[in-house]
Amino acid sequence: MQTEPPARPPVPADKWIQKFLTHLATDRDASVYTQRNYRQTLLEFQAWNLEERKRTPEWEKLERDDFRGYLRFLGRQNLGRAAIALRFSALRTFYKFLIRHGAAQTSPIKNILLPKAGRRLPQFLTVQQMEDLLVAPLKVLAAPKRKSAGRPISVAACFRDVAILETIYSCGLRISELCGLLVADVDFPERMVRVRGKGKKERLVPIGGKALEAIGNYWGLLPSAPGAASPVFLSTKRVPTPIRGGVLAHRLKKYLALAGLDPSLTPHKIRHSYATHLLDAGADLRSVQELLGHAHLVTTQVYTHVTTERLKKAYDSAHPRA
Repeated sequence: MQTEPPARPPVPADKWIQKFLTHLATDRDASVYTQRNYRQTLLEFQAWNLEERKRTPEWEKLERDDFRGYLRFLGRQNLGRAAIALRFSALRTFYKFLIRHGAAQTSPIKNILLPKAGRRLPQFLTVQQMEDLLVAPLKVLAAPKRKSAGRPISVAACFRDVAILETIYSCGLRISELCGLLVADVDFPERMVRVRGKGKKERLVPIGGKALEAIGNYWGLLPSAPGAASPVFLSTKRVPTPIRGGVLAHRLKKYLALAGLDPSLTPHKIRHSYATHLLDAGADLRSVQELLGHAHLVTTQVYTHVTTERLKKAYDSAHPRA
């Protein structure tokens, strides 16, 4: 009879990790995804150090060779280049925090060479595919009713999801930004939305008439008009709370399937589609950078590669001398 391997002992709590995670949540107002990724990275490194070095990490005493060993460990796990880079980015940020608070003198991660990540072009939907996706939630209402023990279809939830998809596509929002929108952030007369992005940075983004109409239709189905401090998009729970990103991603899979599209696409692909369609229509790169809330122009430039690649394919297939 095969016995199961003994369970790993729990990793002891680390006061600096806890302080750093609190700093991310309160001082930096980092998204739940950033907090989750940084927490996983630090706990993973702590567990590796405990198993490899037989002790919990003493951050001020760790040297470059320790992190080179960790890099080799990650390589043996067959992790992608982007996943490794994400972990070391979290560790670098953590050491900056330690240095600011006097818990370390220097960063041992400095100048460690990581595997170069290959450039991956962002996925996006065509204009027609986006139009098919935007009406998909209403197909749920139009489907014939089946007698089942399941929960009845919520008309308000379907109209909410139409408004969510319209707003992401109209404004190019990150999911965390959409979930954080308040009623007071939406200026109907001016057709503008105040968006709270990464690092508590705010920006004003235009919003289209279709998206505003969809929001109005959704609010009209609520039991009472939402107040200024209320989330724009509510969960279906009795206590009014903002919709969560995980719920949105789950519902999107269903709508992608209804629209005949790949259900594995994430809500972030709608943001990619927004940027690509703007550039295709002649928008300048600097304006798209500001609309997306990118701190650096190089982040936005990846979308120019998308449009360039498509132009090359069109040229190769259509030009007689290509």
